[in-house]
Amino acid sequence: MLNRNARLTAAAVIAATGIALTGCTGSTEASTSGPVKITFWGWASGYEKSVALWNESHPDIQVKYEAIANGGAGGYDKMLTAAKAGTAPCLTQIGYETFSSFLAAGMLQDVSQYVKPQRAEFPDWVWGNVGIDGAAYGVPVDTAPMGMFYRSDLFTAAGIAVPKTWEEFKAAAAAVKTADPKARIMNLPTDPYLYAGFAWQGDAPWFGVNGDAWTVSLDSAAGSTVAGYWQDLFDQDLVTSHPAFDAALYSAWSNGKVWAEVGPVWSASLIRDNAAGSAGKWAVAAMPRWGTTDAVGNSGGSATAVMKDCANPKEATEFAMWMSTNDTSVSNLIESAAILPASTSGLANAALDKPESYYGGQAIYQLFRTESAKVNSSWRWGPVMSTTAAALGDGLGKVHTKSATFQDALGRAQTDTVSALTTQGFSVSK
Repeated sequence: MLNRNARLTAAAVIAATGIALTGCTGSTEASTSGPVKITFWGWASGYEKSVALWNESHPDIQVKYEAIANGGAGGYDKMLTAAKAGTAPCLTQIGYETFSSFLAAGMLQDVSQYVKPQRAEFPDWVWGNVGIDGAAYGVPVDTAPMGMFYRSDLFTAAGIAVPKTWEEFKAAAAAVKTADPKARIMNLPTDPYLYAGFAWQGDAPWFGVNGDAWTVSLDSAAGSTVAGYWQDLFDQDLVTSHPAFDAALYSAWSNGKVWAEVGPVWSASLIRDNAAGSAGKWAVAAMPRWGTTDAVGNSGGSATAVMKDCANPKEATEFAMWMSTNDTSVSNLIESAAILPASTSGLANAALDKPESYYGGQAIYQLFRTESAKVNSSWRWGPVMSTTAAALGDGLGKVHTKSATFQDALGRAQTDTVSALTTQGFSVSK
């Protein structure tokens, strides 16, 4: 009998990708003499330096790093094409949100036996992003717990307390509008992956597994509660509606017309790099909570995945684990890519205690280190996230024109996701 993973994915492998589960010729990286050679594709800043550090101290296992386009900007398509041709590298960088899609397409190799000695280095919820049923198909690199970035100068001048709950956030939103009728507390979260972080925190999962079938619950009651909250803020004109990652939003951050951003840890560099005019005026606080539930959402993070045809999975995994846990490597990634390490040893890295001048000298990563332990552990990404994200993003993008609501966007994403799963041969539980 096929194991659960195979039962969930075998039909999709044929229908969606044409990649066979058997008959692979194997990686061309095998070597009968000399060092084991591993090729690694990725795009994050600093990866090339960590590879160089490894190669200096591991002459018997040499890694060749090849920078490719960001996954969503063509990198994942390149991986898919290479996998079909049997020319994929041993290792690839894959975001957690896309990992299930690669797993469902039969592109990855089970390396559970190789990560087992250091499995305790990472929380169970993080491992859940790189495998299924306890199996691991790669090594986590970072996580992206969410927090509240805010203009401390403006909040202080207006006498507005930093909100600790979402109810307080709504009250603060009204107070910001009163203090400056042209300003708003935050921009509407219309990017689908940013919005996922709010659903994640609100215990409103989008996917689950019921026996051998997927469940889809974007429009669940819990999901509707989160959607209704943001819809209410928009209907009351308490938020702006700039496009996500748009120059207009960056300008609003810089000139004090948007006072806060509830976002993942990597928002720290996003704000810093795009709102230079407000340097030193920002601070970071914990993500507002739903009532007394002490949980946060996560929006981002990636892993080093082992591709299915890798002929040296043991050595590939050894490097991947080293990159995510070695103190020198992690220090490099913190400095170069502003990551929050996923590993326990990485979270102890002293680089996270460094004061950040842009944030008024606050050591902001200490807060995210603490918050990372409070990420809601029930979240699971689905295998057709490109469809889910496209449908949700399209719907959320219409909210500001009042041609759709948050609930409409969730409903369309629910319908399109179920349709995609069915078309690609997955079983879907009603």
